[in-house]
Amino acid sequence: MSAAFDTGDDICADFLIEAREILDQLGEQMVALEGNPADRECLNAVFRGFHTIKGGAGFLDFPPMVAICHAVEDRLNVARSGEVPLDGAAFDGAQQSLDLLVDMLDCVAAGEPLTPAPQALLDGLRAGTRSPAEVSAAVAAPVDDNLDDLDFEALLDSLHGSGGTPGATPAPDVAVAPTPAAAPPAAPAPTPAAAPRKLATAAHVDDPTVRVDVRRLDAMVNLVGELVLARNRLKTIRPRLRDDELDRAVTTLDAATSRLQSAVMTARMQPVGRVFSRFPKLARDVARQLSKNVDLEVLGAETELDRNLVEALSDPLVHLVRNAIDHGIESPEVRAAAGKPEQGQVRLSAQQEGDHVAIEVRDDGAGIDPDKIRDSALRKGLIDPEAAARLSGDECLQLIFLAGFSTRAEVSDLSGRGVGMDVVQSKIRELSGEVQIFSEPGRGSRFLIRVPLTLAILPTLLVEIDGDVYALPLVRVVEVLAHGPGVAMQVDGQTVLDLREQPVPLLSLRGWLGLAETPLSQSTAVVLQSGEQRFCLAVDSVRGREEVVIKALPRTLRGLAGYAGASLIGDGRMALILDVDALYRTGVRGGR
Repeated sequence: MSAAFDTGDDICADFLIEAREILDQLGEQMVALEGNPADRECLNAVFRGFHTIKGGAGFLDFPPMVAICHAVEDRLNVARSGEVPLDGAAFDGAQQSLDLLVDMLDCVAAGEPLTPAPQALLDGLRAGTRSPAEVSAAVAAPVDDNLDDLDFEALLDSLHGSGGTPGATPAPDVAVAPTPAAAPPAAPAPTPAAAPRKLATAAHVDDPTVRVDVRRLDAMVNLVGELVLARNRLKTIRPRLRDDELDRAVTTLDAATSRLQSAVMTARMQPVGRVFSRFPKLARDVARQLSKNVDLEVLGAETELDRNLVEALSDPLVHLVRNAIDHGIESPEVRAAAGKPEQGQVRLSAQQEGDHVAIEVRDDGAGIDPDKIRDSALRKGLIDPEAAARLSGDECLQLIFLAGFSTRAEVSDLSGRGVGMDVVQSKIRELSGEVQIFSEPGRGSRFLIRVPLTLAILPTLLVEIDGDVYALPLVRVVEVLAHGPGVAMQVDGQTVLDLREQPVPLLSLRGWLGLAETPLSQSTAVVLQSGEQRFCLAVDSVRGREEVVIKALPRTLRGLAGYAGASLIGDGRMALILDVDALYRTGVRGGR
């Protein structure tokens, strides 16, 4: 790495961000190109991606990155000219190059020296483009990494937008025609004709985007959260003051706060495609490793989520996609024998559902046998025989989320280590989401993840028990039944409420909290949704809706099932936010 730059420099930091985004796109584009090598537009896009990274790496003096990009460019160039079409070896080499470039970017970010690409890879990429003697000469000869004016301006455009410049400091004159550190120090002065173009570029300021430090956005979100709390407090005390002018002021403040909150949240939103773009390459690599034929379909990549959620979903989705190919999709021979197409289908999709986003990983593979899941859990001692005998087929499927569960007898690099799905579920729950599994033997499996659009501010329904306030996520509330909702009855040992001639499980929040029960006629019931199941929660009273700012739980409650967080409400008191899924699991199904 050149002494002129370090990872604290604006140009280098921006290069790291942009190069990672380009590599994610290249992974997706390379898979598409492999499926259709005649796609000229895709081929040119791939070439431009490697060329842009090479230009930035050359400017910042990262020779190993330049060398590998240059080798891929050579191979792509002969394909663009029609001399030597891309073959399997070329695609494998290009994909390996992407992996190496990702590793090199990690080294740059960590301030570590870069390890050059294996010579065999560079030679393999150039094989077929020249005679053996020419290949040797090309490998030994120094690569011309200089950027001309157009190349460098294209690099700046890719990093900062058209006409952008790194940081607040104007770029020095040498940026017009930069050279790597190893180049001779003398450089020809720019010609007078180039000056007007440079001034015009610098004056081009109509780019609609700007790169903002994430910490600034996070600080804005925290401030908006405090503003929401102050607004809620004013709305609570307003009726007691009975002042028309105050009413108008609070109403105006309420509307402005809502608009500001929406604007700040929107600024933090990013498309899930930022994560989804990594998966075509992942699916290709895993399928080739397992000698399977798999097509990955990606839908809804434009769906937006809070940026923190987008990044946090990466690891769980990687595990689900790998499992779909490893466990779900059968080998081409097995699929053909079962009358299926030899190519398996995996679909990764996202769509917004109100205040939540639903992300689905679906495959048309072998599906999951509930009896096999039950037997595996019994052998590992994860459940006792009596409990196993009571489980339905759907409940057996949920056993795969138990820590230490695996159906694999052998250990592989992809799965079978007894960890994974429990970690996926834990991570999703940390994001205030849920993950469900649906499967049909012989037809395939479907994993459904639901997460909120943002974790910062949560619309809730406030309920009371003995004067204490609890918050239920509003997105999980189906309806609120009138005071004295009906008569409870026992059905197969389960307390249920007759809801329009449909028996719905009933849970008393007082009983769940360990408090003395009161007659149901003195309670109010809230109908809640947990996955595909509905249940009624009996509470003393319902206070109404309120947006709350989620805070971490007090230390004494951390780790206890049923609690998702805490918040200050409008009257200044602390309210505990309840985990609806945990309430159902521990209170209705008796899993506490």
